Amino acid sequence: QVQLVESGGGLVQPGGSLRLSCTVSGLTIWLHDMGWYRQAPGKERELVATISSDSSTSNTDFVKCRFTISRDNLKKTVALQMNGLNSEDTAVYYCNKYPPYNTWWGQGTQVTVSS
Repeated sequence: QVQLVESGGGLVQPGGSLRLSCTVSGLTIWLHDMGWYRQAPGKERELVATISSDSSTSNTDFVKCRFTISRDNLKKTVALQMNGLNSEDTAVYYCNKYPPYNTWWGQGTQVTVSS
């Protein structure tokens, strides 16, 4: 059974940084493109960044170069380094394969950007 467990969220001031981590079990992670997603209150879940099986990365326009996605296939983790956070980044952050598989969504990790 595939499990994706996100961690590393918290409360941070505008302009601050956080590093999220996703631990994957039950999946041959190195075969899959992976992604980070987020869902803000009252909004639909949206894609944030992706990393291919060969570690090519892509960010959506609203995060541009502020966020960096990475993966460690030996540790079976996917990370998201977030810098220059602002209030619009407040959301629950999730990892999943890309495109996402609906039954694999975990609990996510809450990121709140506020002074």
